[in-house]
Parts: sequence; structure tokens; C-alpha cells
Amino acid sequence: MCKFLYTLLAVSFLAACGTNPNETPKKTFVDVAGIDSSIKPGDNFFRYVNGRWYDTATIAADQSGVGSYSFLNIPQKQLLQNILDSVSKAQNAAGTIDQKVGDFYASGMDTNTVNQRGYEPIKPILARIDAITDVPSLIKYMAVELKSGNSLLIGFGVGPDNKNSKINIAHAAQTGIGLPERDYYFKTDSSTIAIQQAYKKYISALFQLTGTDSATAAKQADLAYGIEKQIAASHKTNIELRDINANYNKMTVASISKRQPNIGWEAFLAEVGAKTDSIDMGQPAYYDKLNTLLKSISINDWKVYLKESTLQNYAPALSKPFVDATFELTKTLSGQAVQKPRRQIMTEAVDRQLGQALGQLYVKRYFNEDAKKRVLDLVNNLQKAFENRINNLDWMSDSTKQKAKEKLYAITKKIGYPDKWRSYDKVQIDRTKYFENLLSLSQNDYQYNLDKLNKPVDRSEWGTTPSTVTAYYNPSSNEIVFPAGILQFPYFDFEADDALNYGGIGMVIGHEMTHAFDDQGAQFDKDGNVKSWWTKEDYEKFRAKTQKVVELYSSFTVLDTVHIKGALTLGENTADNGGIAIAYDAFKMTQQGKDSTKIDGFTPDQRFYLSIARIWRVKTRDAFMRTYVNTNPHSPAMWRVNGPLMSAAPFYKAFNVQPTDKNFKPEDQRIKIW
Repeated sequence: MCKFLYTLLAVSFLAACGTNPNETPKKTFVDVAGIDSSIKPGDNFFRYVNGRWYDTATIAADQSGVGSYSFLNIPQKQLLQNILDSVSKAQNAAGTIDQKVGDFYASGMDTNTVNQRGYEPIKPILARIDAITDVPSLIKYMAVELKSGNSLLIGFGVGPDNKNSKINIAHAAQTGIGLPERDYYFKTDSSTIAIQQAYKKYISALFQLTGTDSATAAKQADLAYGIEKQIAASHKTNIELRDINANYNKMTVASISKRQPNIGWEAFLAEVGAKTDSIDMGQPAYYDKLNTLLKSISINDWKVYLKESTLQNYAPALSKPFVDATFELTKTLSGQAVQKPRRQIMTEAVDRQLGQALGQLYVKRYFNEDAKKRVLDLVNNLQKAFENRINNLDWMSDSTKQKAKEKLYAITKKIGYPDKWRSYDKVQIDRTKYFENLLSLSQNDYQYNLDKLNKPVDRSEWGTTPSTVTAYYNPSSNEIVFPAGILQFPYFDFEADDALNYGGIGMVIGHEMTHAFDDQGAQFDKDGNVKSWWTKEDYEKFRAKTQKVVELYSSFTVLDTVHIKGALTLGENTADNGGIAIAYDAFKMTQQGKDSTKIDGFTPDQRFYLSIARIWRVKTRDAFMRTYVNTNPHSPAMWRVNGPLMSAAPFYKAFNVQPTDKNFKPEDQRIKIW
């Protein structure tokens, strides 16, 4: 599960599940026949539970993986497609959510019109680039485009103040590159070089599709890539971005205007409609570098860069040749063999652009309200279990324990769907104009967020759509969120026994709770402010324990010589370890947890751990996995199972793990934080 909603490669991450003939029928719960008894649980529990499935599962050609978690979004998308097919064909009253959702979907499904228009919709935008004559007009172009969702060199947004979480403030973050993260521009291994070459080829293809000859397009691609590489040199790495305090730099507009005069902050903010006297500049070094580059790079070269970036932004919304060119890069990054069907692409687009409107229709048709009550019971039980674990910690002082428990019980619980739905009343949708609809929705999103500037934070707001198979912890609001989409098998089912539900959704709940106390979450107080609530000695002990997490996971090999990035995945690995321990304790409070009656030949404790391995039943393409390891803060599925269980004493007892087993860890090497 993710602490912050992770969007990189989201399109390629959602993969076929549920339609695969190798998947276990729902009501069997535990795939007993699929257990590979030739593998000892203590050698590789992920393979013990999922090995037979893994070796026979087929990844669909239009996907990058198959299995649970985010790949479970595929059957979800089928449900959403059913809704969209229905409302797009109905006679809906103007202005209703049915009309807006249905007509937006229909406009994107009208590929004849989209293809006939070619790149006509963006010609006026490209013409505005041609009209740029100096740095101030370049900045103005970027400001205008930002309001339509095309963020170029200035990553501007509005969100809570880390030091005063009740108020929304202006933020500026590093941006300006097209590859997943900065290291892709500097690594020289064969797989990264292949991505660099594919990326340049993609840029060249976009230029050619707008009428540039191939030789000139190749030169322009090299030029644009070179500018991106200079920009990337100023970027912090994904690991460096995890440092909460180092990435909080609230400055006055007056001071940054003097520090970075070429950017022209006052003019930029006026153009984007942001009335503020300060900005949290997450990565000042990036904007210092940008300030220099705006003068050292010629205006004509900047115009090539702006065209390249703008074409990338709008290409998926243009005709088939642009979509095909974009997919060629996706293939290299994810290994996905063929494009997704248009219906699936448009379903994702509607969910992304009109998510809460579509979410209302989804909840009305498919969500079981009883699930909300049952999951809330589990949340409350895990909260009690977490409190008990805090009370019994041998490394934390009583004063810090009291603060930890205050934060634990201050967590807001959001389950199923929002109490208050977002309104799209200001959005106008035309059934015949897909590109214009996208612009209208992007402009509405921008204004929706801008309107929050300098206003109190609305803590009832959700950061994901109800149908998404995910869960998250938001540190600035101290909240845990479980959308309707994840409240289904294999995570949760009314007909399953407690062992399976606590090993499934219970582990997810414990995971998100633990995020409040991982290396980042632990820096926020109960009100969502970055503020120390630890004694100095306790925090030093905590840091020493988390370093052991970094070291353990860095030792895991994913592909040939590719290792998990322990520092990048620290928060998620901490949450996995804590989540399983807390869920197990909560399970032991139930009647089944206190019993020893076997089901399908397995004890309650064994079924609990079987469920954990089942929810991470995932198989991906190698190309996707390479990108995933470089950019995703979660460990790959196998190590989300095996990693935490190496330190779970009840697991050792349940499956008789011995010192000779490959994943056995001596007592003094086990992770024990929460």
C-alpha cells in the first residue's frame, strides 16, 4: 500500500487480474491445491504459497503484470466499463454526473474524430511557443500552460503546510524531466542506455509527427534531451526526497525573486492567479539551476525544449500516431507488449479526470455498506493491538509512549468513500470534443486546487477514487484511507474466516497505521505537523532500528545484480513489518485466534500467514520490475512477504522454521521496531 499516492507508470502498473485462468476461484479462499509443498515455508514462503500459480500464470500482452494489489484494478476497471458503457448510451439530463461522465467517455471513444483531427488541437499551443521572444514571455507561456495541467519547468501546487497542517500554502517542487527520475540520465548500464535511446527516439517521433523532417527531428531530440540532462543534474534523488526537513524550505516571494531574478516569480504567480507572499520551495537548488539555465540556454533552444515537453504532455490525447509513439516508450519501460484496448484507456481517463463522479456511480452499484462497518471493527481492533505493542516496547520511554498513543488514537479513519463528494458543476463536457474536454477538466482541477490557497485544509477530502485498489496514510492529516476498491477478495470477504481477513485487510490496516510511525511519519505529530514528539534518546534508538531495515532489504536481489533500494523503500518496509505484527496481535484477540481448529488442514495461525502471502500474489515483466525498483518506494511482492516474515516469531512457530532454512534469521538479527 502506499503512503502517498504513487502515479509514476500508473497506466502500465494496472494489469490483468481475475480474467486469468490460472487465478484461484474466489470462494476457495486458500489455494490449497496451488501450494508448492516441494518448497519449505522457511526457505521462501512467497514461493511456497504462490509458486505453482507464479510458474503458470500468463501476463496478458497488453499488461506489465498479473495478480493482486494494483493489478486487481483490472476487474475493477471492467465494472467501471460496465457503468460507462451504460451511461454513455443513455439519455442523461444536462449537467448531471451521468451526463458528464458518459459524454466524456463517449468523446474519447470516438476515435474516428480524434484521429481525423491529428494534432490540430495543439497547433495554437505550439504557435504560442513560436511567439516566445525572451525569458519573460517564456515564463508567461509556462504559467498559462500550468493552468491547463501542463506543468513544465515550474512544479507549482497547493497543499498543507508541513509546519502548520491546518493551512494550505503554495509549494514549488523540482520538475522538468521526462524520464522517471534523474539517475536515468547518468547511468551507463545497458538497460538504462536502451531507455535513453528509446526516449530520444520518442522525442524525435513526436517532432516528425508535427511536420519536422527526420534529420532535423533527431537533432532537436538530442537538443531537448541535453537540456533535460542539465536540469536532471540539479535534481535530488528519490532517496534524498524522503528527507522531510531538507525538502521543506518556506521562503518569501520577495526573497526568491532576488535569489532567482530570471524566473520572475512575482509575474509568474500573478499569471497563475496565486496570491501569496511565501512559497515552500522543496528543492531550492533546482530553481537556482533553472535561474542560471534560463540565461545560459538560448531562447531558440528553450523553444525546442518547450515543444518537446508540451508534445509529450498532450500526445496521449491526440491521434493514433501520437498514441503509438508514446506506447513505444512505454514498452521499453514496462515490457508491455501491446497497447490496452481503447475502452480500458478511456475508463482510466474518466477515473483520473472525473474520479469522484464515477465513484458515486460505482459505490451506488457495487459497494456493500456492511463492509464499511466490518472493516471499521477491524481498524478499531488493530488500534488496540498497536496500543498494546507500544506499551510493551522495551526501547521507548514512558513519555514518548504516551505521545505515540495520543497520535495513534488521533488517526482519522476513512473507509469506502467520502462523506462529501466533489462537485464538477463548473465543468462543461462536449460529447464531440475529447481534447477540449481534457483541457476543461484539467483547468477545473487547477482552479479547484488553487482555490485552497491560504485557506484551512479540508480534512474530509480524499486523495484517491473510491474504486481504486489501494490504501494510504496521509501524514499531514494523520489519516488512514481504505477505498471501496480494496474491500474485496483477496483482502476482505464476509464469508472468509477471521484468519484470512486479518491476514488480508488486517495487514493492510496495520501497514497504514504503522506509516504514522515510520521514518517519515514519525516526524509528524498527532495534528499532522512536522514537530518532534520524541525524546532525543528514543529517536536515536528508533533511527538505529530503521537502519537495520535498510540493510536487510538492500541485501535482497531482485534481478541478476539489481538489488532493492533499502533507503528508498524504508518507510514501506517498516510498515510491512509493523503491519503484520499488529494484525497478528489483533487476530489473536478473536475467537478463532484463540482456537486451534484446522480448516483445509491448516491451523488459524497458518491461515493468517497464508493470507498474507496470497494478497501479494503478483508476477511482472522484467522490464517493468527494473523501472519499479528504481522508482517505487515499495519492495517487490516477494520481499513484501519474505522480508517481514523473517522477523515474525509466530510465523517461525506456525511453520516450524528451522535454523537450516534459507530465510531463518537469528533472534538478534530480526527487525523489531513496533
